[in-house]
Amino acid sequence: MSVASSKAGVGTKKTGGKSRRKAATAGARTRSAPRSRGTAVAEQPLAARLRDALAALQRSGSKAGVAGYARYGVTVDRAFGTPMNKVQAVARDHPRDHALALALWKSGWHEARLLAPYVDDPAQVTPAQMDAWCDDFDNWATCDTACFVLFDRTPHAFAKIAAWAKRRDEFGLRAAFALLASVALHDKTTPDPVLLRLLPLAERAATDERNFVKKAVSWALRSTGSRSPGLHAASLAVAERLVASDDSTARWVGRDVLRDITRPLVVKRAAKRVEKHGQHA
Repeated sequence: MSVASSKAGVGTKKTGGKSRRKAATAGARTRSAPRSRGTAVAEQPLAARLRDALAALQRSGSKAGVAGYARYGVTVDRAFGTPMNKVQAVARDHPRDHALALALWKSGWHEARLLAPYVDDPAQVTPAQMDAWCDDFDNWATCDTACFVLFDRTPHAFAKIAAWAKRRDEFGLRAAFALLASVALHDKTTPDPVLLRLLPLAERAATDERNFVKKAVSWALRSTGSRSPGLHAASLAVAERLVASDDSTARWVGRDVLRDITRPLVVKRAAKRVEKHGQHA
């Protein structure tokens, strides 16, 4: 299956969202693991590298895996039914390979589009590529994997958050806030004011009743709120305004955020991050 394969996606139950993020986090770790076949694979022509990667994904797929995608809210047209841990295993067999990543994405296979962010090189990703992939997002799994594993590590991430927050399509708009959540969790150096300027985008989108948008907005606010005491206070203020809103979707988002960031563990985590990485002033 996809990033959704652990239990369920961010688009379904919250407990599933945690499982998805654990899976994606585990996947992010695999990206720095040794890749024993890397040199040999890199020496092959692109067509051969693509063929071998697709074959590896297909070998680990199953009809049951394909059938299971719908259970996690993942809609696919072309899929092998490969579990996410197997996708990550294929990634470990490949070095960074920007050309292969583009070819995998272009193939249109669902699992190939999950693999592409793991093998791509963030330094070679362009704004045009990010927009093109965003245009192709048709489920939360490919959207979140691209944002969580690759896009948040590019120098274009903050510009794309702002640009995609203006989109109208469900998964393009979701990408804005999946990317904000990913940056908030992974970026250790960007000053707090940069993220503070993005919170109004999330607050504005909180009235969007589409499932995969509202849950991404909540994810973004919760992730930002766990980053530092200052951002925790700012996210808390946004959540309280949303709870007081006349809009039912905004109230849902506000309550979802409040349940999470008022937990003592989250408050402690925000403070600990400042101690470890310094105040993001």
